[in-house]
Amino acid sequence: MSDALTYLVKARPDAVGHYFAFLKNCGKHLDPKTRDLISVVNKVHSQTERGFRQYLGRALRNGCTPMEVLDALLMAFPTLGLAKIVWAVDIILAMDLPEFDPGALGGEAQWHDLMAIDGVAPGEIRRVDSDGRSVFVRLGDDGWQVYDSRCPHQTTDIPHLALEGCTLTCPKHDWAFDLRSGDCIKKGNSPLKRWPSQVVDGRLQARW
Repeated sequence: MSDALTYLVKARPDAVGHYFAFLKNCGKHLDPKTRDLISVVNKVHSQTERGFRQYLGRALRNGCTPMEVLDALLMAFPTLGLAKIVWAVDIILAMDLPEFDPGALGGEAQWHDLMAIDGVAPGEIRRVDSDGRSVFVRLGDDGWQVYDSRCPHQTTDIPHLALEGCTLTCPKHDWAFDLRSGDCIKKGNSPLKRWPSQVVDGRLQARW
């Protein structure tokens, strides 16, 4: 949610609260993925780039596949028209999301090699690039943790310089995350995406 809407909720809850109650209730019989896809299409129709980036990220976090996103856009062709669909795809390409790469569309998740585990101290955090994706790796008390480097708010790729101790702060809107859990601890309420991981022959792998 934008800072402006957050302000209005606090300043005029009697008025703006009804708006959010309406939005919540009008989709209560839909599953989360369907609601997210409708929201994505609505943002494309209004050509709200910030909202489109935000709801696209939410749709992907809630289990929508890139193919489902593209299908939703194409199914809305009678309403959106080609120009708005191209507008949305241009933004997707600018976001450089690995899952939208033509070679990855419709494919099964695969294990990707990240790094050797030798010499990594407990609690140490590293940023690793692998097969077109960047991740933050931490050796925690319960094993290895692998988090996507993209902020769940608008998929900004967070650099290693944004890390201070265990706190990772997105430079775009100051969402902050605790890499001990992946939880958002400032401004937002969505955690970092955590990828499944395993160790094979002394090397850490992650699956996406």
